[in-house]
Amino acid sequence: MIDQLLKIVAPHYCYGCRKAGSTLCSNCKYNIISEPFSGCIVCQKPAGERGVCGACSPSFERAWCVSERTDVVQAVLDGYKFERQRSSYKALGALLDDHVSDFSHEPVVVVPIPTVARHIRIRGYDHTMLIARRFARLRNAPLDTRLLTRKTSAAQLGANRKKRIAQAKAAFHVRGIVSETSVYLLIDDITTTGSTLEYAARALKGAGASRVWVAVIARQPLDK
Repeated sequence: MIDQLLKIVAPHYCYGCRKAGSTLCSNCKYNIISEPFSGCIVCQKPAGERGVCGACSPSFERAWCVSERTDVVQAVLDGYKFERQRSSYKALGALLDDHVSDFSHEPVVVVPIPTVARHIRIRGYDHTMLIARRFARLRNAPLDTRLLTRKTSAAQLGANRKKRIAQAKAAFHVRGIVSETSVYLLIDDITTTGSTLEYAARALKGAGASRVWVAVIARQPLDK
């Protein structure tokens, strides 16, 4: 309801071409999907269908990353996270839906990486949860927003690699029952060092999950 009212009062413009109607039009969305990130999500080296190269051995089996955090993707993400463009979760969820392989034959449960509570209060919404919810709805997959929780409130923005890894290592806790037969698909907006995805996956594995996958909108080098 809120998004519909805002469309009338203050219509959105595509971050790519400035066409009125949405934060990402179909043409600009196609341009992103047609040139996806194809490297290893951990080290950026060439990777196959798994999204992870042979030299890396993370705690997750498969990985998808839509794009580098540049150009239009960066504009959409920054508007969504820092300019309260809440409705962009629909476009971002759709990007994941177009990029992640079909898993209709697998018992997949979608799990968002939990957001720091202070950031939710500042934005007025949980940005990662909204993307995950949209993606799960498009895939008709179950969503569990309570299974993975944060034990700490440390923010990764501005932290160096060593600090990011230390923060992620202490960040996550699994609350509830983990099914050994389910595949848990972790959803996040941006990955930098990969430590958040790694330690969230480790938490799920430690609680009994046999398979964990990850999917993110963008990969950002640490020096940006």
